[in-house]
Amino acid sequence: MREIKMIGLDLDGTLLNREKKLTPYSEAVLKEAIRQGVTVLVATGRPLSGVPEFMREFPGMRYILTANGARIYDRKDGDHLLFCHLLSNEDASAVLDVFEEYDTLKDVYYDGVGYANRSEIDHLERYYHDPAMRDYIWKTRKRVDNVRDKMKENSFGMDKIQAVFARMDEREEAMKRLKETTELSVTGALTNNIEVNAKGVNKGNGLVELGGLLGIEREEIMACGDGLNDLVMLETVGFGVAMANGNEEVKERADYVTLTNEEDGVAKAIEKFVLR
Repeated sequence: MREIKMIGLDLDGTLLNREKKLTPYSEAVLKEAIRQGVTVLVATGRPLSGVPEFMREFPGMRYILTANGARIYDRKDGDHLLFCHLLSNEDASAVLDVFEEYDTLKDVYYDGVGYANRSEIDHLERYYHDPAMRDYIWKTRKRVDNVRDKMKENSFGMDKIQAVFARMDEREEAMKRLKETTELSVTGALTNNIEVNAKGVNKGNGLVELGGLLGIEREEIMACGDGLNDLVMLETVGFGVAMANGNEEVKERADYVTLTNEEDGVAKAIEKFVLR
């Protein structure tokens, strides 16, 4: 195993506990890794506006990867956009056609901000069973009457489009349809959601792209994650760490399975494989 020079960290179900917080123990380990010269960054499916301030402003954490790699920022002097890989409105509209056939809560991400239909946000409990996730969505999504109208306002592409399904059978059917009929990046962070990015966009490619800019090779990058939208990331980087609470397929294909997000699993893995 090569010396680790970069660590990409998923948030939900990975770095953050069930209350969507960073424990003092994990905070201390991240700070020590940064002190030792390791590039540590968030690698999330969230839009920039959905990343908690305590992570956006984390001391020494200069870079941030959002929307599954659609946008990568340099935080040194504000939010300087380093890389941007957008989903065309035409492709997004075709995806939305599919989502609208099912009972879903739909989000579109433009320029680091998530927008959702007001009528669906008003019934969050139908789509999100986790109170912490409901609270996150309620606080971070901008309400619009119809996301299609928002799409018409923006001629440029979007970061990501996603839908959260009320029924698992409908989610599985929609996932199958999208994977069979498009070449887009189709995945999911939750058991009942589908996330769609432009072709080839994923957290793993984003980390490798940033590594190339910083002179860090793929083999020198470690990543931690739990969901299906982390799978490609863990397989793409040099050393992939799955959470014990993660998706079974993710755990099977990772290089190492650490403890759960309730047990500071990320911090434990960093101590074991990175800190000197």
